[in-house]
Amino acid sequence: MRRALASASSTALLLVLAACGGHDSTGRIGEADAGDPDAAGFSTAADTTTCVADAHAVSSTPDDYPSDFPMPAGVVVFHVEDRGADGVIATGVTDTPFGEVLRSMNAATSAGYRVTSGETEEADAEANWTGHGFVGRWAIKRSATCPGETVLQLLAKKSA
Repeated sequence: MRRALASASSTALLLVLAACGGHDSTGRIGEADAGDPDAAGFSTAADTTTCVADAHAVSSTPDDYPSDFPMPAGVVVFHVEDRGADGVIATGVTDTPFGEVLRSMNAATSAGYRVTSGETEEADAEANWTGHGFVGRWAIKRSATCPGETVLQLLAKKSA
């Protein structure tokens, strides 16, 4: 069964991803730390060249998607892909600058989502996370086709 999205923040929540290099004692990402940025298969998910002006928000998400995951304001989630046992990948875009999106994603710890590892480079960031019965990975990057915009992707699945 699927549920309709009730608000812009729910829509934003669908999406994806980001963080700043290795994590520190606060759970925030800092120095370079971990992982293959494509470990979650983001490169085979939805088109990441879509601009905010062309993005059309999805109307629903799978029932087992973490609807309370705190996404940055202004994110338009335009693609959700259910990968069964591998989880759900949501892709979105925002005109919020990369640095602000990164700070917002790091602030998810205040909502009970903990970054377990990650890395940040000049134009992209990724992190693994856990919380509220889910595990996943998020990634953000500066859009290569839409100046000033940031692309987000979020992989989420129920933890075992």
